[in-house]
Amino acid sequence: MTLATEQPAPTREQILTRIADIRPLLEKNAAQGEADRRVAEESIAALTDVGAFKIAQPRRHGGYGLPVRAMLDVSSAVAEADGGTGWVVALSNVCAWLAGLFSVQAQDDIWGADPDAKVSGVLAPTAETTKVDGGYRVTGRWYYNSGSWHADWAALGIPLTDERGEVVDQGMALLPRTDLGFEDTWFVAGMRSSGSNCLIADDVFVPRHRVMSVPPAIGGQYANGEPEEDLFRAALVPVLTLVLAGPQLGLGRKALQLVKEKAGRKAISYTSYATQADSVAFQLQLAEAAMRIDTAHLHAYRAAGDIDAASAAGTYPGVEARARTRADTGWAVENITRAIDVLLSAHGAGSFADVNPLQRIWRDSAVAARHAIAAPVVNYEVYGKALLGRDDQITPLV
Repeated sequence: MTLATEQPAPTREQILTRIADIRPLLEKNAAQGEADRRVAEESIAALTDVGAFKIAQPRRHGGYGLPVRAMLDVSSAVAEADGGTGWVVALSNVCAWLAGLFSVQAQDDIWGADPDAKVSGVLAPTAETTKVDGGYRVTGRWYYNSGSWHADWAALGIPLTDERGEVVDQGMALLPRTDLGFEDTWFVAGMRSSGSNCLIADDVFVPRHRVMSVPPAIGGQYANGEPEEDLFRAALVPVLTLVLAGPQLGLGRKALQLVKEKAGRKAISYTSYATQADSVAFQLQLAEAAMRIDTAHLHAYRAAGDIDAASAAGTYPGVEARARTRADTGWAVENITRAIDVLLSAHGAGSFADVNPLQRIWRDSAVAARHAIAAPVVNYEVYGKALLGRDDQITPLV
């Protein structure tokens, strides 16, 4: 197998500079992406050119293998231009990282012929499988497959069965997009351009080397053997959870920027204030929102630092540390959504005009915040049970 020519990976800062250069294009295409319910191909091409989809792709296949912190910063930078596009970048990168946990042979299948191949994914095992010689035959439907319009491969949850047809394990399978059907199902209030549609398998054969057992992976036993790159030793559930905070950080920053920029020119109706900036009430609201956005960044970056430090040291974090990442993610998401609510109230009813990007930021953030693995109260319960050392944890995804 011929690997991609190995070039020095760009730094996080270099990638962010490239994204800043194409931000006007991403912003220009944001409204069209929402109308089409998919990111504009022009934006996808530009992001591909600057390397935004290679953050978590293995270096041996032309990726950058950058730390988890870089995944947050890249997706948040894109989300400042458009939330749905930032979400697609975040999910495509984490699914590329997932593929990097599979066997080397599986990775070769994906990137050996096309180093720019993109991966989407859904962890839930909404399928049926039959064990056959050399692998499994899979039939199923996977909803909310973000970036499905642009993916070349998909990492999909499947039940693993034995010769009698009984479910004995939960797995993830890598399937080429050409083996999958597609149903356009993504009709939602926000994150419309994420194109989170349904992928369909109808009796598709998946060879054994493209299947990975999930329970061992939760504990750090991956199918990729002994990876040379730190990133591919990182803890499974913390990474899958934390990346969902990345677009939220960018949405929060952009909302704050927009409200600040207008504060010196926009009056407060039915008051004596010629500008919002003159109002102490507005100043207090702006400060609260800014502090909540800062808090979200602090917790997201702490979690990324914990994940990256453990993988660099070759250690796997314990249950309590992994549960704290879920709580950090929930805390970050909750503070961003509350900050945006405060900013919209401070800015006024004009926030909801179709031409005002604030209303799209609000809708995108609100929809993304309801992703099941980012739900704050669920994540706090997971962490609380871990802190108490209880044996009644509500999910294996810790």
